Parts: sequence; C-alpha cells; structure tokens
Amino acid sequence: QVQLVESGGGLVQAGGSLRLSCAASGRTLSRFAMGWFRQAPGKEREFVAAISWSGSITEYQDSATGRFTISRENAANTVYLQMDSLKPEDTAVYHCAARDLYTRRAEREWAYWGLGTQVTVSS
Repeated sequence: QVQLVESGGGLVQAGGSLRLSCAASGRTLSRFAMGWFRQAPGKEREFVAAISWSGSITEYQDSATGRFTISRENAANTVYLQMDSLKPEDTAVYHCAARDLYTRRAEREWAYWGLGTQVTVSS
C-alpha cells in the first residue's frame, strides 16, 4: 500500500505561483509513476501532469504545458507540481496519484490516490 498526502495548496491571485507537494509513505516511490489530477466544482476529475518512475518521461494536459512543471525527488519520496502563471480556471482540488512504472492519462489506470489539496485562483 502507498499513502499519499498532498500539501501546498492555497489562495493566489491570477498570474501567481504555487508549488504542490505529494509525500508518500508505505512504500518507496522509486518504482512508481506519479501523477497530478484536479477536480473543479461540478466537473469530472481530469489529468494534469505525470512523470515516469525514472523521471525521464513527463506528460502534461495541454492547458498545463508551459505553465506547470512536474518533478520528483525519490530520495525524499516526494513529487512536486510547480504551477506558474495561474489562471482562475486552474481553481480545483488537486490530487496526487501513483501507479506502476509508466505514466497514463486515464484516471482508472492509477492505483493510489491522495485526498487532495485545494487551489483557488482569484481574478
């Protein structure tokens, strides 16, 4: 089992930045791909970004490309999502997820989930 705990959310003005963290316990993350998903009020949860177990492969949702950066620090069992140039439409609960080895965009492909951290971007 893997337990995931997100942190770093908050309220920020449009154009600002936040850095989300996802700390894992229970198992080492070194053989897991890690992902970030988000769910806005009244909407389905959607893929944001993912990174492979080695860190060599990253994927982003189109709206995140160029603004968000996913990274990992396996020694610290932690994954990060640096979010810059935030927009009001980025407002959502951001969830961290884990799966074996390689990235996938489909929510159903991910085995472990955190409870999420709220990100609110004001205009």
